Amino acid sequence: MDRLWAPWRSVYIGKDHGSECIFCEKLNSREDEANHVVARGDKTFVIMNIFPYNNGHLLVAPKRHVGDLEDLNAEESLELFQMTQRMVKVLRRAFNNPHGFNIGINLGKVAGAGIPGHFHIHIVPRWDGDTNFMPVVGDVRVISEGLDDTYRKLKEAMQSEDE
Repeated sequence: MDRLWAPWRSVYIGKDHGSECIFCEKLNSREDEANHVVARGDKTFVIMNIFPYNNGHLLVAPKRHVGDLEDLNAEESLELFQMTQRMVKVLRRAFNNPHGFNIGINLGKVAGAGIPGHFHIHIVPRWDGDTNFMPVVGDVRVISEGLDDTYRKLKEAMQSEDE
């Protein structure tokens, strides 16, 4: 049997997750760096996916706990798209122009939503050749950069955006 060591997962696996929404929990905390909260808007916020498909995988969510696209109000819908646009720009700067992006929404658990009770948009930077045999043969993703390093890159890119 092959083994892929991922000790960082023990932080998540060993944690009591309780019944509170993980997005609401992180949003209500002011420890943005520890929680990998990248940005806060009036109606939305951005958090890093701690189990990313690729480096820089971000989640854009409304601050209000709402589970479905149809439940968003006009202001939330507008800011979600504007924040998504802003984060693509930040990711381009932070990661030296990825070759593309997957941007998507999974509505409902059966559609792949890991947190079906709180609507969110995925932004995944992509590069030519970023897929390899590991996901196909080993059912494993290789993430080449730590979350804290990625967080710092994103925050630096956001600071240069403001200058």
